[in-house]
Amino acid sequence: MALETTVIQDKLTEKFGDNVNGFIQIKDIFTFEAAPDSLSEVMGFLKNDPLLRFNFLTDVCGVHYPDSEKDRQFAVVYHMHNWYDNVRIRFKCFLNGDTPEIATATEHFLSANWQERETYDFFGIIFKGHPQLKRILNMDEMTSFPMRKEFPMEDGGRTDKDDRFFGRTQDNC
Repeated sequence: MALETTVIQDKLTEKFGDNVNGFIQIKDIFTFEAAPDSLSEVMGFLKNDPLLRFNFLTDVCGVHYPDSEKDRQFAVVYHMHNWYDNVRIRFKCFLNGDTPEIATATEHFLSANWQERETYDFFGIIFKGHPQLKRILNMDEMTSFPMRKEFPMEDGGRTDKDDRFFGRTQDNC
């Protein structure tokens, strides 16, 4: 018998109550929100519950929502996969814009190590308890986090580009 989304939702709400919410099916991925301070417990439950068995962490990534209220300006998104029933889930933990911090997932999945380092490197999200949280792709000397939306997508001072070739002129009549 396949693992139904109603079973996942019921088990999570029974165990965690208001710390999990916003359940929705988006295409073929069941999605919900989890309180950031309950991340470790939620992830451990999803992995170790004998019925749920989400035993593979597919992805960890960050998102920056600069126009949202202060306590929802960053999100860490987790994708997990149950290989037995071939079911995937996604959940988000929203973080405060002033101090984007969350517990590391490396205690449950060693593969989270590099994914959290990449998220830190590009968004500046601190993963508390991470064994070696440092930049992974950008230079160690960088003081900024380039995937935050406060940075322009391109350098306005470049002279080697002609906007006409990118459809960005007013005289396209």
